[in-house]
Amino acid sequence: MKTWFTKKQFSKTAVTLLAGVSALTLAACSGSTTPAESTGAAGGAGDTITVYNAQHESLTQAWVDAFTKETGIKVTLRNGDDLELSNQIIAEGAKSPADVFLTENSPAMTQVENAGLFADINSTIQGQVPAEYRPSTNKWTGIAARSTVFAYDKTKLTEDKLPKSIMDLASPEWKSRWAASPSGADFQAIVSAMLELKGEAATADWLKAMKENSKAYKGNSTAMKAVNAGEIEGAVIYHYYWFGDQNKTGENSKNVGLHYFKNQDPGAFVSVSGGGVLASSAHQENAQKFLEFVTGKAGQTVLQTGTSFEYPVGSEVAANSKLTPLADLQAPAIDAAKLNSSKVTELMTAAGLL
Repeated sequence: MKTWFTKKQFSKTAVTLLAGVSALTLAACSGSTTPAESTGAAGGAGDTITVYNAQHESLTQAWVDAFTKETGIKVTLRNGDDLELSNQIIAEGAKSPADVFLTENSPAMTQVENAGLFADINSTIQGQVPAEYRPSTNKWTGIAARSTVFAYDKTKLTEDKLPKSIMDLASPEWKSRWAASPSGADFQAIVSAMLELKGEAATADWLKAMKENSKAYKGNSTAMKAVNAGEIEGAVIYHYYWFGDQNKTGENSKNVGLHYFKNQDPGAFVSVSGGGVLASSAHQENAQKFLEFVTGKAGQTVLQTGTSFEYPVGSEVAANSKLTPLADLQAPAIDAAKLNSSKVTELMTAAGLL
C-alpha cells in the first residue's frame, strides 16, 4: 500500500526514521533538519522549538523567519510529507522531539489527534480562527486553506459542458476525459470529504467508476500540464496550482480554466492545512506562541501577500485579491475532525487506485 500523502509542487526531503528510536537518534538521522533562524532577539536553548513540517517549505520558512524576528524564538524545521510525519510522531509517542506539527491537509492531523498526542490549542488561537476552519475538538487549528477545482481545457470545453457535481465524473459521459493524482495528499483529502458527505457506499462506487473513467497522473501540476497540452479535457486539483503558474509565466496553464463546483458539493470541498502542539512538548508556551503567530494577522498576511496563493483562515485577513473569496466558494460544512484517512486508503486500495 502506498504512503498516503506525497509532495507535489514544492520539493521535499524525505524524513525516514525507524519507529521507536530515541529523540537523540532522530536528531542525528533526519535527512531534512533545517535550523531556521533570523535576526531577532537572542534566545537560549529553551527558546528553540522543533516543527515537523509537511506544509510547503517556502511558506513555512517565511512564517518561521517572521516569527523568529518578532519573538527571538528559534525554530528547527524537519520537513516531510503529511502521513510520513504523522506516522513518525505516532511511532515516537511521548518521546517525540516535535513541539509543533504542520500539514498540507487535515486527515494527517486527525490521525495524530486520534492517537491522543495533541494538546488543546489555546483560547487566543481559537479566537483568531473561525470555527469552520478548525476541528470541533480544538486539538489543532487550521492555518491555511485551498479549494477543490476542476481544471479544464478551454479550447475543448465551454462552461455549459462542465460537470455540475464532482459526482458526475463517475458517469460514462466522462470516460477517458478527466484526470487526477490519486496517490497525492490533495485528492485523497477530497475523497475524505466525499466519504463524510455521501457515505461509504456512494464513495466506493464513485472510486470504482473513477478507476474506469480517469487517467492517473503523479502530482497536480503534472495533471494541469496535461490539460494545458490537450492530453486530457479536465482534472481535479486544488486552485493554487493554476494561480501559481499564472503568477510565473502561465506557460503550463494558458489553455486552462478553473471550474468551481459550489452548492456544497463534495467537489467544492475546502481543505484545511493544520497546525497542532504536541502534548509531549517541553516548550508548550513557545509552541502555542508559534501557532498564535501563524494564525494571527502577521502570519496570515504572509499568505495574503505571498506567492503560495493559499487562503488565509484567520478572521482578520482577506484572501489575495486574485482569488475568489472563501465565502463565495459555497463549500460544504465539514468538521475536519471527522475526515477518515484510513477508510479512504482502504476504499481507494479496493478500487485499484492505490
